[in-house]
Amino acid sequence: MSEGRSSLVRLVPVLIFALVAGFFALALRSGDPSLLPSTMVGKQVPESKFPPLEGLETNGKPDQGFTSADLAKGKVSVVNYWASWCGPCVEEHPLLERLKETADVDVFGVNYKDRASAARRFIGRYGNPYTAVGTDLQGRTAIDWGVYGTPETFVVNGRGEIVYKHVGPISEQSLKMKLLPAIEKARASAALPQG
Repeated sequence: MSEGRSSLVRLVPVLIFALVAGFFALALRSGDPSLLPSTMVGKQVPESKFPPLEGLETNGKPDQGFTSADLAKGKVSVVNYWASWCGPCVEEHPLLERLKETADVDVFGVNYKDRASAARRFIGRYGNPYTAVGTDLQGRTAIDWGVYGTPETFVVNGRGEIVYKHVGPISEQSLKMKLLPAIEKARASAALPQG
């Protein structure tokens, strides 16, 4: 085989790889992250224990964290995965407070793979919209919940079933068009007799 043809044969796999990688990069950049599928919607929340954020206090008392049992007490709730190092988490933070007030729901925060001191500074700077804050330091519980990254937000009905998952930061539009309707639908289904 000639040297020119040999070089071309070695170059073909590299070109194919570059072409496939380019398609993947284009798909990731142009896609809407909120459209990522979730196998958890319609299922019971995974058995979970979210230990408290070390040193976080509310009204002078140490926060206790929360468990999956706290999400099945008859009231629609929201679970929000966040981290101090997450830029989009800063963007959505004021909307979490508005969500809590507008929808009258308990918002549970899960601090994801973060240092306690950094997480406390984040809450000190931007406010604490959470009913309770738990931690997932190793990210193991996030795997059970099907979390792709932060921020991610789940609407949980009063029976502890995930009824909606929002991937990425909450925006004004997603708050009005997706989260609030999902919360209202969960409330309405809770009022219906279960058979």
